[in-house]
Amino acid sequence: MGEIDPAFIQSTEHRPKPTFVEVGEIPIIDLSESREELISKIGKACEDWGFFQVINHGVPCEVIRKVEIEAKEFFEQSVEEKKKVKRDEANAMGYHDGENTKNVRDWKEVFDYLVENTTQVPASHEPHDLELRTLTNQWPQYPPHFRETMEGYAREVEKLAYKLLEQISLSLGLVADKYHGCFKNQLSMVRLNHYPPCPFPDLALGVGHHKDSSALTVLSQDNVGGLQVKRKSTGDWIPVKPTPGAFIINVGDIVQVWSNDKYESVEHRVVVNIEKERSSIPFFFFPAHHVMVKPAEELVNEQNPARYREYNVGKFYANRNRSDFQKRDVENIQIHHFRI
Repeated sequence: MGEIDPAFIQSTEHRPKPTFVEVGEIPIIDLSESREELISKIGKACEDWGFFQVINHGVPCEVIRKVEIEAKEFFEQSVEEKKKVKRDEANAMGYHDGENTKNVRDWKEVFDYLVENTTQVPASHEPHDLELRTLTNQWPQYPPHFRETMEGYAREVEKLAYKLLEQISLSLGLVADKYHGCFKNQLSMVRLNHYPPCPFPDLALGVGHHKDSSALTVLSQDNVGGLQVKRKSTGDWIPVKPTPGAFIINVGDIVQVWSNDKYESVEHRVVVNIEKERSSIPFFFFPAHHVMVKPAEELVNEQNPARYREYNVGKFYANRNRSDFQKRDVENIQIHHFRI
């Protein structure tokens, strides 16, 4: 990522030191278990943690390994080469070096691509603006099979996300395919994360604490580790220990709203490593831009009224994109803004 900018050191002095407690572990769920066991275990994990790991998930290990190798090859290129597919305000897909407009740097570089190579989103966050704009993936020339590899991986992980969404729906007492239709023309995306070794681990985070605005996130991480989850019951930061061959799953904001707060989207962050580089690959499972998100009607009654006003996925995305790129301090919209 180049020389250390003194402004980076100054901008990160407010960040917490990456301390955590070694108590409790994120549940590991075997997806080959019986349907009844899965529904029970996934429901409990969503309610208690908002996070869990899955094994025997059906994504071929050779597919995962191939994507890891080609992601590494991409990030090892020169900055000039990577910036040929750099994202901008017009197209949020492509390469990004971690710096944002508030002069704070997450200690990482990323490459984003859509599951559907081209999709549409609202042109602005304004409620009455009906104009749409097109997002299109940018693919680098090197590695030569990069696009083919990444698209194959996305298709495999997308299948897993649908299976998990079915189990989560069933655990809420809903029909399995309750939300399948929401993902036609989806905004789902994959992010390749590369975290270089950091000489100032007490001053920086790979990713600051945040919640995911997706329905679900399906994460593959290497054996270095660094992901930490804020435990709901105590507020402690719990490290997610790497499990060979496992995916880490977390509930996003959309499932929190659909479940009417039964399942919570939980804060998490990534700490850096002074000696080792780290990589991870999250898949963010997003509905289509036209989908309106609100609590499931089956879960709402006089004793448990709706806790959120409905909101539009595309407008939510457009607001996030605006705050990421506008050169002023714009607050990211959050689901709590829609709380009743």
